[in-house]
Amino acid sequence: MISLQGRRALVCGSTQGIGRASAEGLAGAGAEVVLLARNAQQLEAVRETLPIGDGVQHEAMIADFADPAAVRSVVGEYLASHPPIHILVNNTGGPPAGPALEATEEAFRAAFAMHLFCNHALVQLVVPGMRAAGYGRIINIISTSVREPIKGLGVSNTVRGAVASWAKTLSKELGPAGITVNNVLPGSTRTGRLESIIAGRAKSAGMEVGQVEQALMAEIPLGRFAAPDEIAAAIVFLASPAAGYITGVSLPVDGGRLASI
Repeated sequence: MISLQGRRALVCGSTQGIGRASAEGLAGAGAEVVLLARNAQQLEAVRETLPIGDGVQHEAMIADFADPAAVRSVVGEYLASHPPIHILVNNTGGPPAGPALEATEEAFRAAFAMHLFCNHALVQLVVPGMRAAGYGRIINIISTSVREPIKGLGVSNTVRGAVASWAKTLSKELGPAGITVNNVLPGSTRTGRLESIIAGRAKSAGMEVGQVEQALMAEIPLGRFAAPDEIAAAIVFLASPAAGYITGVSLPVDGGRLASI
């Protein structure tokens, strides 16, 4: 059984979907969890449901990933008066769907701000504490589009690839300090994001939502969508001491859908 007792985890986008499942999984393994998202009411609702062990006190911070400067300010102020973070889970909602050719410059700027810039700000803030503690796990929730671009997600494909390359570079730089940097690439997972994509495809193709779902599941060898807690299980493992020799990896958790090795 994985134990993260004595470790503190910062989980971004933790009020729903994979982010929430990750917070629940890390707390279930004994970690003290700090939630980060933009909705105060939802943050408190999640915080109250997290399992609590001896001496564990889960907390929450409010910041909007559309504003990297605000994220840096809020988290920097928090860390100035709290113990270090040992585990960082970078996660935020994906950019709107659409072809890359039709995307505006502003759409690309917004996506890079929410994903790459915020991720980078958080890493810069937490790494000093990880170095001092002698323990660091940075886990980025990205997408299988890192390996195979997904049709109709032009901006997302672009920024996800950039985040993966940034993470690989960091893994080389932080490895000597014993800090690992890895990416989890979720496949089709039952979240609000997937529902939105399916609804969009159904509308553009003049199909029923159920037909689009069946077509997507037909591409997955396991024949179903993932549950958020199945993605979270991989994140909890990468956060654990057992994964101490794994770094610079982009791990697909996709039911076997990717064609590449």
